[in-house]
Amino acid sequence: GARFVLGRNPNEICSIWNDFYYDTFWGKGGGPVFFGAVSALECALWDIKGKSLNVPVYELLGGKQRDHIPCYANGWTKGSSPEKIAERAETNLANGFSAMKMYPLKLEDPLRGINGHHKHRRLSPEEEKLCVERVRAVREAIGPEPRLMLDFTAECTPDVSIRLVKALEEFEPYWIEEAVDPFDPLSFLAIRKQTGLTLAAGERVYTRYGFRPLIENGAVDVLQPDPGLAGGILETWRIASSAETHQMKIAPHNCGGPILTSVCLQLAACISNLEMQEVFPYLSDCHYDIVTNAWERQLQGGCLPVPDQPGIGVELNHKVVDPYRIYVVE
Repeated sequence: GARFVLGRNPNEICSIWNDFYYDTFWGKGGGPVFFGAVSALECALWDIKGKSLNVPVYELLGGKQRDHIPCYANGWTKGSSPEKIAERAETNLANGFSAMKMYPLKLEDPLRGINGHHKHRRLSPEEEKLCVERVRAVREAIGPEPRLMLDFTAECTPDVSIRLVKALEEFEPYWIEEAVDPFDPLSFLAIRKQTGLTLAAGERVYTRYGFRPLIENGAVDVLQPDPGLAGGILETWRIASSAETHQMKIAPHNCGGPILTSVCLQLAACISNLEMQEVFPYLSDCHYDIVTNAWERQLQGGCLPVPDQPGIGVELNHKVVDPYRIYVVE
């Protein structure tokens, strides 16, 4: 990446991005490694530009359309029993969240908690029953009003997902996320024919070109581009604009820490078709300490304020991050 950015005018964001896309082998059809790097550099360029002009990035993308961003909690599910998960769900309500996402298919892992995945696209009858009981327990614990999203993490074939979706409809999930592989719009359409529930996907799709099949086929209702992986801030803005022309909403994916949270907030402030913003409010302090003003620590009533600081809205905490630097440009 150094040969594309060192010595360049940082204001020429689109020109630099196009060099990444057209003048590299992996630009077209690249995945998370390539576009993770591209996205980080692109976000840094927007931060430089915003700070040089003393405005938040969203001012450079048309200005904010809201003052507060509705958020949903992730990272709260601990334990594998329905009772333990339901207990944690109640904590979300106590902390002001009226929306939360859970992973009803996760396998028990004694070393890491409920982090295991189904690796053979097959669920036993007992595992399917446990999935339903987990969701039932959470819905009974939080009541009918809070929004409950269910993430299948693309572990099922369409027939299994359809069976689960039908079994879970009575609990009124707000959306079903990654019911099947996110790059397979036809499988999503097979599920759509069997249910009226909202379908969501997109965290493992890259650039506007990767999102095109999902959008043009009407495969899902909510797209979840990750600005830290999909190509950066402007690329995610473009994806959101394309989705809007097809009556789709956007819920920016975010599991990358407080810097990515602030990047997501810039987009959430200025896109018209925002649904909600994903946040991880229960990580350890060291996770948030890499910046001086982590937005996760400013959650109130399940919402975040729109930043008014210039650039992406956060500053690195150099006392924390500098000891881990591996390369310094002289």
